[in-house]
Amino acid sequence: MKGLNIIGITDHNSTLQCATVKELAAPHGIMVLCGAEVTSKEEIHCLAFFEDDESLAEFQKYLMLHQLKQPNTNNSFGYQVVVDKDNNITAEIDNYLGMAMDVGYLQIQEIVHQLNGLFIPAHIDRVRFSLMSQLGFVPNDINADALEIFNRTSISRFMKENGYLTHYTFIRNSDAHHLDDIGQYYSWFIMNELSFSEIRMALKYKNGRLVTID
Repeated sequence: MKGLNIIGITDHNSTLQCATVKELAAPHGIMVLCGAEVTSKEEIHCLAFFEDDESLAEFQKYLMLHQLKQPNTNNSFGYQVVVDKDNNITAEIDNYLGMAMDVGYLQIQEIVHQLNGLFIPAHIDRVRFSLMSQLGFVPNDINADALEIFNRTSISRFMKENGYLTHYTFIRNSDAHHLDDIGQYYSWFIMNELSFSEIRMALKYKNGRLVTID
């Protein structure tokens, strides 16, 4: 057991596995932040999280509408399947989910906030697929609810080099692509209860809630 109270499910450009993960986590008292890791047309990875199933479904429609279409090659990238709680395959996604959207990060940010979700640019200092790798900096026109720092980055060194970002909330996640990596890196949320609204307050440092990665 990793001792986690909150986990996020953010498959690349898809929310279709969220319901099963939430169903499996519920008996263990684990809160699941449901969403996706979206690749913008600039090839920037962005985390998007939603509070309710309706918003999640609307965002899935948005992803399907705006993803560039390229057939998945199973031999190269593996099978893209959706499974139920008993590991039965319920669907297979034909288009490769690693493709970028035809919309930029600002448009993705806008739709996430329209659906009352949380928009968090992923691993912003990573050498690929990040704000800083693609743009060279974090632009001042971004309205992020937090910034995710790459999990192996020293936050103190990073802030010394990027002091213009001090007004942002930072989180750190394991970005796990394999089961053994889950919980290897994490953030501490100081909250009154496990809820989406409490997480939103913690990211804004409101009413005594806060987030720390130290």
